[in-house]
This record gives sequence, structure tokens and C-alpha cells, in this order.
Amino acid sequence: MRIYFAVFACGLRRYSGYRAATAAGVFTNSVFGAISALVLLAVFAARPHINGYDAADAVTHVYVAQALIAPVAIMGPQLDLAERVRTGDVAIDLLRPAHLAPWWLAHDLGRAAFGVVFRSVPTFALGAALFPLVLPGDPVRWAAAAASLVLAVLIGFGLRYLYALAGFWLLDARGVTAVAVMVAGFASGQLLPLVLFPDPLAALLRALPWAGLIQVPVEVFLDKDTLPGGHIAGGLAFQAAWAAALLALGALLTARAARRVVVQGG
Repeated sequence: MRIYFAVFACGLRRYSGYRAATAAGVFTNSVFGAISALVLLAVFAARPHINGYDAADAVTHVYVAQALIAPVAIMGPQLDLAERVRTGDVAIDLLRPAHLAPWWLAHDLGRAAFGVVFRSVPTFALGAALFPLVLPGDPVRWAAAAASLVLAVLIGFGLRYLYALAGFWLLDARGVTAVAVMVAGFASGQLLPLVLFPDPLAALLRALPWAGLIQVPVEVFLDKDTLPGGHIAGGLAFQAAWAAALLALGALLTARAARRVVVQGG
């Protein structure tokens, strides 16, 4: 386990070096959050309640979503593994005394931890200063929100790891990643809360893993009955199921990809 803690620390140190980019990210998330919040306030001024959301819920959704952008990496960056597959450097990774998936997971958790502290917290704090947000009223809901955040990070890694593994078959995963980023913004609730979509489409999007990146964590934070099962435990179970499925699929494809590298001669 010590090697993975070292890789986690490496990921944390690496992203802590991008101070200007971090500040720019907080500024960008806050500005886009304010624009989105004002648009939704206008929508809810015309219709005060939409599928269990009111104006305060919608604005809170916006800023929780903006705060989650960095840790779940819904808009990137892609894992460095994708580039290492393209260049062939992944052959070195496969020789390390550590499994490929846990290695990159540990590194990505370091990135996510930095993002939570230095991107998520300031972004949400600025949103709370600008708008009246709905906050959990007891420690249990805060703990549930924290658990949902961790599961969202795992889902985000699982998806991005699969995108990177596509490079073993496609040789370059950048196209897959570009398409996936567009799908994720639409299907996760990051661009618009899924409660604003028509019911059949919203139901479909809620069943996909991308909903576990934004929509479900937001509803856990707000304690909405629109969660799977109608309660917080159902939302966390939904996220845990998708996280486990994606990580298991990643492990399976990693084994097949490693054999493919051997067949291709490295």
C-alpha cells in the first residue's frame, strides 16, 4: 500500500504547482456559475416549482455542480495513461511492481484531493456569498454529501480510465475523450439540472453513470426525493454500483490490453 500512498502524494504535489491555473479555474467556475444561476432564476421566476426544484435549489445545484467540476474532472484533464499508450511508454508502466489501475487511481485521487480544497471550496464559498444557497442542516447530511463526492470521483476516474484504455485498440484516445466530455456535460446535469429535461429523457439520463458525477451528488446535498429509491441511501447505492462496475470493467480490460501489448510486441 505504501507505493500507492507515494503515488497519491505525487499527484497532489504535481497539481499544487499550477497555482495560476487553479486561480483561473476558481474565477471561471464562479463566473459561469453566476451566469447560470441568473438564467435559472429567470426560469424559476416564471415557474416557481419544477419537478421538486425551486429557485434556491436550482442555484444551489449550479454551484455544487461548479464545485464538482475539478474533482470529478468532467471536462478533463484526461489521464496521462492515454498519452503513454499512444507513445508506447505504457510498456514501462506494465513492468512496474504495481497494478496499472490502482496506480493511476492513486495518482488521480491526489489530483482530486487538491481540486476539492483549492477549487471546490473557494468556488462554493463565492457562490454562497453571492446567492442564498440551500445547505445541509445536520452532520449526517454533510457526511452523506462527502461520501457522494468520493463516489463521484471514483466514477469520474472509472470513466476516464476506460477512455484511456480505448487507446490500446484505437491507438489514440483523444477522439473518444472529446466526444465523452460533450456527452458528460449534457448527461450529468452539469449544463442543466436533469429535472428540467422531459421525463422520458431525464429517466434515461438518470440511469447512466454520468448522472453519478453531478446530478446525484447535488440531490444528495439537497436531500431530494428524486434520488434513486427516493432517499439519500438510494443515491449513494446508485453511485457505489456504477463505481464498482466501472472499476471492475477497467480491471478486466486492463488484463486484455496487457495481453494485446505483448501480442503487438510492446
